Amino acid sequence: MTIDQIQSTIKIRSPIQWAHQDESVLVAIKPPGLLSVPGTGPLKQDCLLTKVQQTHTDALLVHRLDQATSGLMLTARGAQMQRQLSHAFAQRQVKKTYIAWVNGYLTIDSQWQTIDRPIDANWAERPLRHVSPNGKSSQTLWRCRTHHPQLALSLIELQPLTGRTHQLRVHMKDMGHPIYGDTLYAKTSTDTVCDHMMLHACSLELLHPISGQKIHWHSKPHHWLSDFRKEFS
Repeated sequence: MTIDQIQSTIKIRSPIQWAHQDESVLVAIKPPGLLSVPGTGPLKQDCLLTKVQQTHTDALLVHRLDQATSGLMLTARGAQMQRQLSHAFAQRQVKKTYIAWVNGYLTIDSQWQTIDRPIDANWAERPLRHVSPNGKSSQTLWRCRTHHPQLALSLIELQPLTGRTHQLRVHMKDMGHPIYGDTLYAKTSTDTVCDHMMLHACSLELLHPISGQKIHWHSKPHHWLSDFRKEFS
């Protein structure tokens, strides 16, 4: 397949679902399995950023989600907006909340708990990461909302305070409760219900770079609901 054929294929794939569009900020809803940015080689050019740039040519990357993660992803319109939003992320002025099903039972509690465990590259098993005393400082807030009625799973909320690669996945594995469907960090799991990792970026909150007003976007993981209704109705 030629580069032109690949690019044509990218353009006709499913359109982006938008949470927000304006003159400075774009918020798209990334499906699971789609890269955030182009990978290496012509067959890995299909990604959320490429799709966004097909309709907004000035869109630039601010942050990314793992390929297996779904949910809200923000891009900036133009270099100035990219600098402002990147600074907001660096200063921890952006509040991100994820929802996930994890293996095992955690105690249901409305109070946030803190995971404070450094993360480092696992050079023996790249691209995996692991908790290590030699790693970078990494903090995650979590709380358990409910348990699955038929599977040994807990539904949890997660708020990363730092932005390490695979941070949520590594922290939950280190706790002994890897994210359901995570083929990298839950290799011994008996996941059978779905074919994707159940980690979804469901909430994004920040001060708008132009108006200065607090804005909040929310996305429900609809595909999870349909998967479980089909399998357990």
